[in-house]
Amino acid sequence: MNDVKLALYKGKGQIGNALIRWWTRSVYSHCELVVGGYCYSSSVMDKGVRSRRVGDGEDEISLGSASWDLIDLPDADGAAVLRYFERTDPDTYGWPSLIMSQVFNRNRQVEHAAFCSEWCAAALGLPNPASYSPHTIGGLCEWLGTRAAVKSP
Repeated sequence: MNDVKLALYKGKGQIGNALIRWWTRSVYSHCELVVGGYCYSSSVMDKGVRSRRVGDGEDEISLGSASWDLIDLPDADGAAVLRYFERTDPDTYGWPSLIMSQVFNRNRQVEHAAFCSEWCAAALGLPNPASYSPHTIGGLCEWLGTRAAVKSP
């Protein structure tokens, strides 16, 4: 159950995805945490925090390599991610914190609302979760994974 991955969306998506990629100067416009065959995140399309099964069905997320990059998070606690999801499941999408943190660089969280990378950062226990974009959380997680591999015997 502790197998956790960060999924970073690089597919074309919609106009909002293109805007995020342009603003952050990144190929990524969305992120999810993958635990136990489910993706967890906050999604503007789903109006907030939600889980979706990984797969190719209509209500599932296909994590094919053409649209997604996956980063293993060996030190992440899958049970903690699920507990965080249970606490935040009814929360809405975090437009106010997205605008305050990503547009005006004010690092402001709003209670009971989160945008995707903010939700993922908080679920992983990272400091200042509203400061992350899909690009920056991906870079941090990739660096942490590389560092963990270097430390392994």
